[in-house]
Amino acid sequence: MRGGPVPIAALAALLALPAQAIELHFCWQGAAGYSMTGTMRFPDALRDAPRIDEGDVTGFEITGWHEGARLGSWSLAALTPQTSWMLDFDPGEMRFVMPGIGVFQAWNADGQVSDCGTPGFGFNAGNGGQDICVDGRFVNESTIHWSTPLRATPEPVNPGCRQNILLSDRAR
Repeated sequence: MRGGPVPIAALAALLALPAQAIELHFCWQGAAGYSMTGTMRFPDALRDAPRIDEGDVTGFEITGWHEGARLGSWSLAALTPQTSWMLDFDPGEMRFVMPGIGVFQAWNADGQVSDCGTPGFGFNAGNGGQDICVDGRFVNESTIHWSTPLRATPEPVNPGCRQNILLSDRAR
């Protein structure tokens, strides 16, 4: 029937369509040959938000590397109530916020960087540094200074962190 009410099934199908999402990639370069690649998705409506936190993220996955060899990975699909999960991102500056007090990024790794599971992989950034957890163990040799910028890009990344733009500035 033309001009009549929208059928309920059509309206339900329209509402079930996914909202536009922004997908960003990032690469962290730690010490001693350790690195991490990742992908994050959040609703397009948050593009101009002052900050995005873990509750805003609709997709997130990270993979750890050592000298180019895969160490492990973690994604939101594995999130449980016991998982350490804290994220602070500035979409305007395309960077993860590293304020310097406490723990400010905890991606399957808490302040002790040892609760990523076995097998498992996680990343932590806090005033003690930025570092990774592999199979329930804090990888101390991966640690870099807490204030090292970690940036995101719409371009895919590789484990060597070599892209068209500088994604993770190493502390000198």
